[in-house]
Amino acid sequence: MKKSLIALSLGGLTIGITEFVMMGLLPDIAQNMNVSIPVAGYLISAYALGVVIGAPLLVIIGRNYPPKKMLLILAMMLAVFNALSIIAPTYEILFASRLLSGLPHGAFFGVGAVVASRLADKGKEAQAVSIMFSGLTLANLIGVPIGTYIGHHFLWRYTFVLIAVIGLLTFLFIYLWMPNLESNKSESMKTQLQFFKKTEAWLIIAITAIGFGGLFSWISYIAPLLTNVSGFSPENVPYILILAGLGMVIGNFIGGKLADKFSASITVIMLLFVMAIDLLLVYFFSYNQYASLFLTFLTGCVSFSIVAPIQMLMIQTATGAEMIASAAIQASFNIGNALGAFLGGLPLIAGYSYASPNLIGVGMSFLGILFTFIFIQRKKYVMQLQRV
Repeated sequence: MKKSLIALSLGGLTIGITEFVMMGLLPDIAQNMNVSIPVAGYLISAYALGVVIGAPLLVIIGRNYPPKKMLLILAMMLAVFNALSIIAPTYEILFASRLLSGLPHGAFFGVGAVVASRLADKGKEAQAVSIMFSGLTLANLIGVPIGTYIGHHFLWRYTFVLIAVIGLLTFLFIYLWMPNLESNKSESMKTQLQFFKKTEAWLIIAITAIGFGGLFSWISYIAPLLTNVSGFSPENVPYILILAGLGMVIGNFIGGKLADKFSASITVIMLLFVMAIDLLLVYFFSYNQYASLFLTFLTGCVSFSIVAPIQMLMIQTATGAEMIASAAIQASFNIGNALGAFLGGLPLIAGYSYASPNLIGVGMSFLGILFTFIFIQRKKYVMQLQRV
């Protein structure tokens, strides 16, 4: 494994802890800041908003920077903006720091995915991208449980000390290990933005936001699913979630290998179909604790196996606009986060069981398959026109 890819994965670890640890710290932050848990929950929305704003904006601003310089700036932003949460005296300032800490998320993964594919050996581009995303999966397996433990047993601000330190290490290792790659100045910003006039661009965004969004109809309500349907005690939920994190680590690498072996679009269709079947199994069999444990691992595995293929699908399609298109995918993932959680909550509001959001996930997965099929047919049509 190339050291430069390890540096990128460390950035993914920083981002993963930053994004997901807040879910476990909400009660502690709410009590410390003297706000309700729903109000504290807006801190999660603030981060997602920062991702959506920062992903395209920072790539546009830094479009003429060499990739290494851009990654160094983004790594420093991760460290500094998370450090603001350590000293935030009021809820409003903490809200602002969460929004700011979300800004570099999409741009880092967007630039990092393109850099990883350029550094990869021929035929192993998707695997290189999956190595970068391995930091994100390791965050769910190790970083988030450790950060949550620190926040519960000591002080939630210490968790952000940990994040800031890892952010600084990311900066250091990118500086030491990342080669100096030339920036792509052959295409103007106007030309790069032309990519978003293509139907293919919006189909990939829809595949990501809707198809992958099916994951979040499951994971957003996994705690009450495990306690109310599977019958586990609340004390066991954090340990069970480690199974999901382990599945994400394994699935991430499987997805990279599959995308290199087959085409990215075919891989996405296959994995979305498997995810739909998996979520259907979760709906029907979560009442059994043994089945629930296995399905928690399997769903984590299947869901994150889609990440690298979707990223490669966008990079391969957006020739000349890879970085801004790749950053747009990160914004789409976060739109999928919000969409899956919102739609998954509708059957709960209607009084159905905590297994019911998974049926929403099944529907979203099949919509993702439909959009991928349309994308493939559209691509074939464009190629036929070019031959003529």
